[in-house]
Amino acid sequence: MTAFVAIDFETASSSPDSACAIGVARGENGTVTAREVRLIRPPSPHFAFTHIHGITWDDVRDAPDFAEVWRSLRPMLRGARFLAAHWAPFDRSVLSACCVRHGLEAPTLPFVCTVRLARTQWGIYPTKLPDVCRHLGLELNHHEALSDALACAGIVLRAQAQGWRHAGPRLALRRL
Repeated sequence: MTAFVAIDFETASSSPDSACAIGVARGENGTVTAREVRLIRPPSPHFAFTHIHGITWDDVRDAPDFAEVWRSLRPMLRGARFLAAHWAPFDRSVLSACCVRHGLEAPTLPFVCTVRLARTQWGIYPTKLPDVCRHLGLELNHHEALSDALACAGIVLRAQAQGWRHAGPRLALRRL
């Protein structure tokens, strides 16, 4: 089966470059083979979304910035054919904005949106991550970056087990 990396960001504010946590889960050969979660010090101490994910400035003030975190996670992308995210436009925009802010080259892998995948593969509506996980029997601690990334990987792995294959732009979003 095609190797991929599921990714989930939590942000401090509505600014797309305000990533404060990242979860990644690599899927290949029908299973999750690697997983990482990291806190990120965003460019500003302004936190508007603590009520969603529970992360505060005090939690990340001594954490590495995005550039340092991303450099350490990039090896997980080797050999992957795509990135997957639940509501991929959000995670794609955060990744792009953080790379631009830190002068890093963004990955050229296409994104597969697991919202779209859940709708087309199983006809699941509504398609919020908790709804999809409930339907597929996947564990989830929503808005915890690693749990969300693992759930997203689980969606892709379940679809692959049922015959879905990444076929390019049909479910993929355009490259960064």
